Amino acid sequence: MRYNQVKDLVEWAAGFHARMARQYSEAADKADNERLKMGLDYLASRELKMKTGLEDLFHDGMDHSEVLETWFDESSEFPEPPELDQIAEQTVTDSIEDAMKTATTAHERLQALYKHRAARSRIEPEAEFFDSLAEGHNSEIRHMMASMEELQGV
Repeated sequence: MRYNQVKDLVEWAAGFHARMARQYSEAADKADNERLKMGLDYLASRELKMKTGLEDLFHDGMDHSEVLETWFDESSEFPEPPELDQIAEQTVTDSIEDAMKTATTAHERLQALYKHRAARSRIEPEAEFFDSLAEGHNSEIRHMMASMEELQGV
């Protein structure tokens, strides 16, 4: 779809986090290594936290309509979702390193999407909103990788 509102992208991103959480949970259920299972469960919980954070924008009692109802024209579709959709569909393999690589790739691509939207924003609140989401992903991926590396060293 060429024309979208910011809320469409936020809903899509929340759904992406839900799919990633499901992917990690399913892989954890099949893991035969306890450390890998713990790492995948951890990644699933972080994805659900990010999903909930995005969904809270619609229910937190604050009026975000100035940004969420802003329309934008993306003639080439969003540049990242097809790649992100593929990541959400792939199977996490049997190692913590692969899980870390999947998580890092997914978050870097989502961060790039947010930066792209911030750069193309027509109003300052929209740019600030997407910059904030991009920075949040930067912090999140650092936190996740530090925790996963700790688990890997156990």
